[in-house]
Formats: sequence, structure tokens, C-alpha cells
Amino acid sequence: MKIAIINGPNLNLLGKREPGIYGAQDFESFYAGLVEKYPAINFSYFQSNVEGELINALQSFGYGVNGIILNPGGYTHTSVALGDTIAAIESPVIEVHISNVHAREDFRKISHVSAKAKGTIAGLGLKGYELAVQFFLP
Repeated sequence: MKIAIINGPNLNLLGKREPGIYGAQDFESFYAGLVEKYPAINFSYFQSNVEGELINALQSFGYGVNGIILNPGGYTHTSVALGDTIAAIESPVIEVHISNVHAREDFRKISHVSAKAKGTIAGLGLKGYELAVQFFLP
């Protein structure tokens, strides 16, 4: 089984960025634990702060993996292109948000990704990524 995890802008700052909202753990150590916990899964990981690079990653992984876990970060609320890309690829996408975007500012309640994704997990911290992995398990 192949699963790609794609993280959007500012998620490279996890562990440093607003720990009251996003937690104190960096993504690299979380990812290492996930890979260790699920040795039968071939994980790929990509992070970028650039919208076009996220689109390129979705297109690259979107025909060769069993599932994609996408945290589009702030592009969730602004990028019609990310939603269009999800609609264009074959691999199912689970949208993940560390914080509960529906309990935050009004603009965060808009997602151009959710309607194109297989499902959305929000507000469960980094645990949301693991729940998305479990969704893809046979």
C-alpha cells in the first residue's frame, strides 16, 4: 500500500508555530513515528509553501498511490486550483486540518478542497493524519 502525505504552507513550522493551536510536536518526528507504526505502508511525504508545487505533487502522486492525505493549510480557503486538481486525479484524498477550522475565524470555514475530497478530518491535532491512514487500510 502506498500513501502520500502532502502538507501546505507553514506546516514546516509545526512545533514552533502557535503551539497553543498546532501543538508542540514537529511534523518530522510525528512522521517518523507514523512510518514506524505502519511498516507495511510505503509512505511518501511532501511539504511546500508554494501553491503550484502542491498542485504538482498532487498530480505526481495522484495516479500512483492508494491514497493521499492533504493538509492544504491556508490554501484551503483560497485555492480553487487545489480543488480542481483533486477532482482531476484518481487517488482518493482525505483533507486533514490540525485545528478545528470551523471553530476559528469565519474565513477558515470556507474550503475549496472539501467538496472534492473523499472526506475531511479537522480539529484532532496530528492524530487526524493517523485516522486518515486508518481510513485507507483494507
